[in-house]
Amino acid sequence: MRRTIDPYVYLLASRRNGTLYVGVTSNLMQRVAQHREGTFGGFTAQHGVKALVWFEQHATMENAILREKQMKKWRRSWKIDLIEETNPDWKDLAIGLGFLPLD
Repeated sequence: MRRTIDPYVYLLASRRNGTLYVGVTSNLMQRVAQHREGTFGGFTAQHGVKALVWFEQHATMENAILREKQMKKWRRSWKIDLIEETNPDWKDLAIGLGFLPLD
């Protein structure tokens, strides 16, 4: 059986206007769980970056990777503007996907 790939680019934050992380994944639910549990390791685990504040689905993984690379070069203010366009209160969007609120 073939694994379904749902390419996403996403932004995590430690808090409103806090530390930001741009990532790409083929399984958003699994990746969000990894970040929240700290099992993904690296930057997000070290800096407590767990709240999903923005995400965007893409047709192909190649498109998602290109978008992630583009966004990693962005100024911080552009990333904040992108978040605030659709999530002005910086709510943890993972709750709407079935995750429990963060402590």
